[in-house]
Amino acid sequence: MDNHAALRANVGLLGQLLGDTIKAHHGQAFLDKIETIRQLAKSARQGNQDDQQQLLSTLKNLSDDELLPVARAFSQFLNLANVAEQFHTISREYQRSAGPSPLSQMFERLKAADIDDNKIRDAVAALDIELVLTAHPTEVTRRTFIHKHVQLNDCLAAMELDLPEAEQAEVLARVEQLITQAWHSNEIRSLRPTPVDEAKWGFAVIENSLWPALPKFIRQLDQQVHDHLGVRLPLDAAPVRFASWMGGDRDGNPFVTARVTREVLLLGRWMASSLFLNDIQELVSELSMSEANRELYIASGESDEPYRAVLRRLREDLRETLMHLNARVQGQKTDARDLITATEQLREPLELCYRSLQECGLGQIADGILLDVIRKVACFGIHLVKLDVRQDGDRHTQALAEITRYLGLGDYANWSESDKQAFLLNELNSRRPLLPRQWQPSDDTREVLDTCRVIAEHPQDAFGIYIISMAGAPSDVLAVQLLLKECGVDFPLPVAPLFETLDDLNRGAEVIEQLYALPWYRGYLQGRQFVMIGYSDSAKDAGMMAAGWAQYSAMEKLVAISEREEVRLTLFHGRGGSLGRGGGPARQAILAQPPGSTLGGLRVTEQGEMIRFKFGLPRIAIDSLTLYASAVLEANLLPPPEPEPQWRELMDTMARVSCDHYRSLIRGESDFVPYFRAATPELELGKLPLGSRPAKRKPNGGVESLRAIPWIFAWTQNRLMLPAWLGAHKGLAQVIEGGQESTLVAMNKRWPFFRARLDMLEMVFLKADLGLAAYYDSVLVPAELKPLGVRLREELKASMDLILQLKEEAELLSDQPWIKESIKLRNPYTDPLNVLQAELLKRSRQQGEIHPVLDQALMVTIAGIAAGMRNTG
Repeated sequence: MDNHAALRANVGLLGQLLGDTIKAHHGQAFLDKIETIRQLAKSARQGNQDDQQQLLSTLKNLSDDELLPVARAFSQFLNLANVAEQFHTISREYQRSAGPSPLSQMFERLKAADIDDNKIRDAVAALDIELVLTAHPTEVTRRTFIHKHVQLNDCLAAMELDLPEAEQAEVLARVEQLITQAWHSNEIRSLRPTPVDEAKWGFAVIENSLWPALPKFIRQLDQQVHDHLGVRLPLDAAPVRFASWMGGDRDGNPFVTARVTREVLLLGRWMASSLFLNDIQELVSELSMSEANRELYIASGESDEPYRAVLRRLREDLRETLMHLNARVQGQKTDARDLITATEQLREPLELCYRSLQECGLGQIADGILLDVIRKVACFGIHLVKLDVRQDGDRHTQALAEITRYLGLGDYANWSESDKQAFLLNELNSRRPLLPRQWQPSDDTREVLDTCRVIAEHPQDAFGIYIISMAGAPSDVLAVQLLLKECGVDFPLPVAPLFETLDDLNRGAEVIEQLYALPWYRGYLQGRQFVMIGYSDSAKDAGMMAAGWAQYSAMEKLVAISEREEVRLTLFHGRGGSLGRGGGPARQAILAQPPGSTLGGLRVTEQGEMIRFKFGLPRIAIDSLTLYASAVLEANLLPPPEPEPQWRELMDTMARVSCDHYRSLIRGESDFVPYFRAATPELELGKLPLGSRPAKRKPNGGVESLRAIPWIFAWTQNRLMLPAWLGAHKGLAQVIEGGQESTLVAMNKRWPFFRARLDMLEMVFLKADLGLAAYYDSVLVPAELKPLGVRLREELKASMDLILQLKEEAELLSDQPWIKESIKLRNPYTDPLNVLQAELLKRSRQQGEIHPVLDQALMVTIAGIAAGMRNTG
């Protein structure tokens, strides 16, 4: 583990400086207590029962005044450990030992497989990855802390350099300042963020990280393509683009209104104009050359400095546009004109300068900053990100039902599917308006229509796609298209059904096939269909094993139908950061999909804290983009094998058995909901101001209305991790009892989809903790509910043993030492937070009205455990 020595040294350094800060604030005795708790937790992890009991006793006997600072100490250490680990992956030492880049390795694999160079060139040219930034409420770290963590990262990078002693001391002093600032700041934001706040956070990630990272990533891709294939990427190559749900996702979020969507679209343009203005200013400074081709010379008005003349005009137009947008953002009147309203207005003068430089033999200059800016224009455009709009399908149904009732046509909501389709197609083909002129809709219907009108106010390239949650029939898609038409949208905005329950996934291919059979729909499609696959809600509905197989089967059928109908299919994966929501390593996830499923492009959500972990720093963002590009190219050119018939039969059996068991417990066990609410901080999570969206779709609903994110989050906090494994063991055990263990071992070795399922379970089990889950029960769960907890832990233990047996390993993750090291590093700091949380929940529930300091301590433990678990929601 020598290559982790620098990581451990950085963790030790940051921990020591945090200790110095705590000592300065609370004194040596308090720091000694923190160190005692840490050592006891470490010893308990190694199996020392006496120290385990002493740890529990020490934490249970903390006074009310001590609870918050102890919780803060361990929570802040985990944040610092995350900073050190994030830096480690881009550190000099790690890069030296990491070997060739993923792209280079991928091209070598293609060469070894004797893939034709022309085929590889075509695959690179067709590369189409769209990463969709979403604001799911799992980003528990405040923006002010994120900013400090980025600065700490810069300090760690500086400390790798061979600086003079005085400069080293300055850097170290800066690290100490940042840690002290963090200790004296509130970890938990006092107010829940608004959707506009979330959008600003997303724009900040682009400005600080993705904006500088993207052109560097494309340069690396271009270099690899040149080295291996002897060609260059085209000037307007946009292998990766970005979309966003922040300000557009209104499914179950009453705070995302048409007004909010309009404001976020405006802010996106404002941010893009500002960033491009900075880049154009730099180009004006750099491109001082006088040699130009005839085209540029004329365009410049025969200027002595033709490049500067053309770019200055563009700069002034951007300045005026920015003044106009700035006034609109602030709700002020202005005489400034909105001049740059289309991406071509940026692209054309830049490409004109590029062509001139190349023709004048100044290609070295052309391929510098100018090329980077042209690539940013291609990937970001004047809107920065394409905004997706998402709404629940039932909202569209109710809006249309209100219209048909008003017009005396009956209640659309009660019509048969065939009647709905007939009505929708008739209206879609009609030239007369459907919406009555004097009609006053309800608030909900007005909001649906106002959203469609906002779309009509903007050009198509401001938007990604319109997603329909809980879509289950062709009429769900046609209904949106009719509402868009009636509100004046005159371009074919792609409308994507989201198949997210088990039944919807199983019926998804049939729905798409019926849509493809409609001539009007085929005309609207223009040869491309988007379908979103839901991971979170399907896993919540049926358990991870059944949901995973339903997702795979649905994708497989959708790919086959689209190929037959000659429609380009883009599957949009609604993955979360947590393993219970389809999370896990991106490369493995992409290669575990059915063959052909990424040929039409890859679209995937990046949410919450995973945006920060993958894209929060430019160098990490470059690595993440490289990983995505190499995995998609590999999936398209070296597709995984099709599952053998026997494997399919076994998956069918395992999915059925695991789903039955999962649902029998979640839905059929009368003690389950009371146990869930007693053993986890589910109810208390509502106090934590995580994101703008409420935790429940229906404020008064039970577990069934709970969103998938808080459902996962709650079980992660008490370390039982139940949604990520429940049911899987029963399915696997039944197949083994049928004498098929050797087949399962073969599936693990030869089928990436099945191996990914077992790997995910293995990761979950390393983060789960039977002892801590039992401790929560002992402190929080009433006696009559405790037998259920015992049953669940017994099943978790049996599941762990079974995975080791199938993977033919002596211990979990023995083939992934880096992940094991990462989890081991955190456990002595996460464990005390778990014990503290159980104690705080007990005191809170006994008192009813909790003391503000204890309430704050509880929130800190939730945030700290989230930091320790990394992919929490």
